[in-house]
Amino acid sequence: MTGRSRLLLLDGHSLAYRAFYALPVENFATTSGQPTNVLYGFANMLANVLRDERPTHVAVAFDVSRRTFRTEAFPDYKAGRAKSPGEFGSQMEILDDLLAAMGIATVRVPGYEADDVIATLATAAEAAGFEVLIVTGDRDVLQLVNDDVTVLYYYRTAAEMIRYTPGRVEEKYGLTPAQYPDFAALRGDPSDNLPGIPGIGEKTAAKWIREFGSLAALLERADEVRGKAGERLREASDTVRLNRRLTELVRDLDLPVELDDLVRRPYDQAVFSRLLDELEFRNASLRKRLFEADPGSAEVERSAEVDAAPVEGRELGPDELAGWLRENAAGLVGLAVDATWARGSGEIERVALASPDGRAASFVPSELSESDEAAFAAWLADPSRPKALHDVKALLRVLPEHGWRLGGVATDTAMAAYLLLPGLAAYGIADLAARYLGRRPSAEGAAGTMLRARAVLDLKGELDPELAATGMDAVLRDVELPLSGLLARAERAGIQVDADLLHDLERQFAEGMERAAADAADIAGHPFNPGSTKQLQEVLFGELGLPRTKKIKSGYSTDLDALTWLATQTDNGLPELLLRHRDLARLRTTVAGLIREIGADGRVHTTFQQTVAATGRLTSTDPNLQVIPIRTEEGRRIRRAFRPGEGFASLMTADYGQLELRVMAHLSQDPTLLAAFASGEDLHTTMAARVFGVGPGAVTAEMRRKTKAMSYGLAYGLSAFGLAKQLGIAVAEARPLMDAYFERLGGVRDYLDHVVAEARVTGYTRTLLGRRRYLPQLSSENRQRRETAERMALNAPVQGSAADIVKIAMLRVDEALTAAGLRSRLLLQVHDEIVLEVAPGEHDRVEELVLEGMTTAYPLSVGLEAAIGNGPDWDAAAH
Repeated sequence: MTGRSRLLLLDGHSLAYRAFYALPVENFATTSGQPTNVLYGFANMLANVLRDERPTHVAVAFDVSRRTFRTEAFPDYKAGRAKSPGEFGSQMEILDDLLAAMGIATVRVPGYEADDVIATLATAAEAAGFEVLIVTGDRDVLQLVNDDVTVLYYYRTAAEMIRYTPGRVEEKYGLTPAQYPDFAALRGDPSDNLPGIPGIGEKTAAKWIREFGSLAALLERADEVRGKAGERLREASDTVRLNRRLTELVRDLDLPVELDDLVRRPYDQAVFSRLLDELEFRNASLRKRLFEADPGSAEVERSAEVDAAPVEGRELGPDELAGWLRENAAGLVGLAVDATWARGSGEIERVALASPDGRAASFVPSELSESDEAAFAAWLADPSRPKALHDVKALLRVLPEHGWRLGGVATDTAMAAYLLLPGLAAYGIADLAARYLGRRPSAEGAAGTMLRARAVLDLKGELDPELAATGMDAVLRDVELPLSGLLARAERAGIQVDADLLHDLERQFAEGMERAAADAADIAGHPFNPGSTKQLQEVLFGELGLPRTKKIKSGYSTDLDALTWLATQTDNGLPELLLRHRDLARLRTTVAGLIREIGADGRVHTTFQQTVAATGRLTSTDPNLQVIPIRTEEGRRIRRAFRPGEGFASLMTADYGQLELRVMAHLSQDPTLLAAFASGEDLHTTMAARVFGVGPGAVTAEMRRKTKAMSYGLAYGLSAFGLAKQLGIAVAEARPLMDAYFERLGGVRDYLDHVVAEARVTGYTRTLLGRRRYLPQLSSENRQRRETAERMALNAPVQGSAADIVKIAMLRVDEALTAAGLRSRLLLQVHDEIVLEVAPGEHDRVEELVLEGMTTAYPLSVGLEAAIGNGPDWDAAAH
């Protein structure tokens, strides 16, 4: 890049529309229902172009409305365009906020289009000696291209941008950029509703401009054009002249900004981080690229380094750590580590310590002297020496590699932030520092680790008062921090798998996919790819003429719901085969993922995430062991590959029975629900008898199924539409069912109404332990977002309380096993189930302790029940 100033201009509406139609809106939305496909696509494109082009100045131009000087001259200008979808418009105001937080100027001029703003800014910048780059999806801007102005034409994605220089324009159209508007006037533009000349295509239009040099010359000598083409040209001359006036971009607008106003400014880190979290942008690569594009990032790191690690901040030599600890570590210390972890093994590469007075130090554990290592190990384990950490589980997981223990944990800033804001997209130290402290400590090496240690201390100061004020400090202290230690041990232990069986299953699932594809080809009359949406659409709706599903941009939906519906609407066996192929593909992917994650010890080491689910549930990743199906034979075959390891006799599973419904009964105190649990009879049969007004003996399987769906739906805010979909019935049939249910469970209805009403006032819901979930969208003017928030308010107390109970049970079981001196250990948690590895001779005692720990985890008014199973593999241990 030269030393010239470089101005990047973006056509905001053009790029936003491209993003909207490139990314399916149904795949991009927050949990509150806010669509985000425009925002995600725009942010992704912007991150890439800022990284690749390194502009010194940036502006995004937007249209103001459809009424411009062009519509005054030609009322039908752009008249054919459909009104912007509601999902598009709801994102534009947020896009403005996002750009403002990034320090990027936005420009609008009433009566003119974004292209005119871009043309005016490009002309001014060129005159000032700038290099200009224009990012757009509108070809009219090609008329601005010259040696100083380049257009990056956004074809479909940021990776498909076409770079238009003067040479590229001539190569593409055989015309100079100055001739492009003449050519466009002849060609017309359907997207702008500008008519072309009937029967005259792009090749003829370009040929005429090349031959005559300009549109003006062509029209002046139109009699020289022979034949029908000449007649059509002469007949359309007025139309073409109007097209030419409308196509010409205005280059001398009176703008509300000067070039100096477009200089790139540092992000407002706190606002920007908050927006990314609210939009639930969890993609680590995108977040990293966006933050790396901050022109103030270097300044942020330098200023933070001065604050966090002044003169005393240094990298320690082999014999300096013990002395530093004596002088600086008597009180609270911030601790940060750089560690690696993969497939059950890891190590600490660097440690940094920071004291409240600003001193910081960094060291490499492998370079410590024996005396320094002993001093550090003693300090680290000392419960009287308070330590603030970020993601304590990550440290606990690797400490055994070094023979160290951890004591005196004062806080985990990741967990503290999660409790306060359970809906954030990311809880990395840099993300939280940007949000709460206005700085982003992203330097590398010793300096970066020291900055993070200092940030942990500062975050503790910000988060502790908020936790205390909400009462959630107890949840952190009594549940989440102890659980981190248990989960770290479980992750280190992993679970033994039979690799040979997994390889055999992968082969069998692949063969099953091939058979399903072959059978599908027989029905279709030719081979096709069952994984291709386009080919499926052609076969299902074009060739076979099956009933059409939901309309999507590319045609008609072929997703899981669509195929399931199709299978009920036709006798054709193809939808069932496609569903079978899809099931097998999912199972094969699951097995392949397990095989990839087998460690050197022959065990799979999942990672339990404490800060992902807003309800408080744990999630499992790398690999995800919570997605292995249990209700299908194929899923159970996968579970048979999970075995007790060497030195252990069996696996034990313990699962709560009807936990969410018990929580609902306790919270609502509904007499009918309480009585149903107290009866000791089958809950769903008892409830069905009351809902349908029949005796228990008259309850049919279908009645029980419908009542069970409604009962569990209560814990998930199920709507009549959702129930209809779940049961495969019409909404008109589902609504009376729900009405009858709530008529007989008035206490449940009143409780759910109260939950939503209270959350509207307070802005949050609470679990039995006081865990909060904030739902600001309850007061949204957008109906979709408001109703989504209402469903969250309905299920958050129940699901969150159930998650808390499972966590308490895990802690009690673990504590009991340790206190009894048993070798048996807890390995997995999957929703309401825990899986243990049982040592020889310990089965009876372990079962006793597990049952006691689970049934006494919380004093529900209807009690807690758990079922125990034991066997040589995970499937055999089911109950």
